[in-house]
Amino acid sequence: MREDISATDRWKPMLRSGTILMLTLGIFILDTLTNLEIAAAVFYIIVILLAVGRLKRPNVIVLATACSALTLLSAFLTAEGSREAGLINMGISVSAIVITTYLALKMVAAEAAVHEARAQMVRIARVTSLGELTTSIAHEVNQPLTGVVTSGNACLRWLSQSPPNIDNARRSVERIIGDANRASEIIQRVRSLARSEAPKREPIDVNESVAEAIALTRSEIERSGIALRLNLADALPPVGADGIQFQQVIGNLLLNAIEAMSEVPQSRRSLEIVSTIDSAGMVTVSVADSGPGLLGTAQDHLFEAFWTTKERGTGIGLTISRSIVEAHGGRIWPSENVPAGAIFHVSLPAWGERI
Repeated sequence: MREDISATDRWKPMLRSGTILMLTLGIFILDTLTNLEIAAAVFYIIVILLAVGRLKRPNVIVLATACSALTLLSAFLTAEGSREAGLINMGISVSAIVITTYLALKMVAAEAAVHEARAQMVRIARVTSLGELTTSIAHEVNQPLTGVVTSGNACLRWLSQSPPNIDNARRSVERIIGDANRASEIIQRVRSLARSEAPKREPIDVNESVAEAIALTRSEIERSGIALRLNLADALPPVGADGIQFQQVIGNLLLNAIEAMSEVPQSRRSLEIVSTIDSAGMVTVSVADSGPGLLGTAQDHLFEAFWTTKERGTGIGLTISRSIVEAHGGRIWPSENVPAGAIFHVSLPAWGERI
């Protein structure tokens, strides 16, 4: 099956080029055989519109130039009709080709700029989230480093005894290695979130991504005195997504939930994360908090860019999250928690499901 798909992909550029070539030739023949009063060359704009987005910009410009040249050639070869009308139609056709090419290329450039701007916003939101997690990340890294120092001192004590206690010293070294690996894993998570790479869709384990997002926020959760409950379904199928972007979405929802409960008494602060799959093959992760909930008309504006209820908020977190989720064929939506708080649901199709 994979060989058939790759073979089809190899033929696609040739088929596109062949279609454009045949259409161009057909318009040239039509324009040449009809009399000069008929501006058949204006149909070259169809060729240009088909080429834009499928061919590179220089190739589109070459094609537009060729269409203009063919228009002039047809006018020279056509014997029937008024020469004055032919000149007017030729001017109209060439103008239409040039204007269509210019506007189409500008539109493609604008779409590319929008795509790049969106990618930049995703990266900005990611780095902003990391900035908000600075204290938590520092604490997470400090814990294993403290363990390394403690185990190192213990190892020295075991080795300084007479005779040296080799077994206990070895266990201390093993703890040092374990703590160093923990610190390395935390740093690797931060680097993964911070780096600027093109998104790639691949099968990812939802529960594993949730666990990694929790690992970066755990210290913040504990510092805020929040009771964390996990209700993750077993044997969930993987979802098709960019792992870093999906982790960014979950991390943003966790940060929002933590901040939402800042004014709630510690005894009532709880955070629950649930993962499920429905009969349609959609895997859903829900993040529920016990904060004040969605007050007034807030629910109508949650995903609007730069709209926020936080004093120091940017208002782009949920906007970017929705953009990421929808780009992966999923959806994100809020609901009220009972007896208090809000729930945010993120639903993505299982890997292999039609998007």
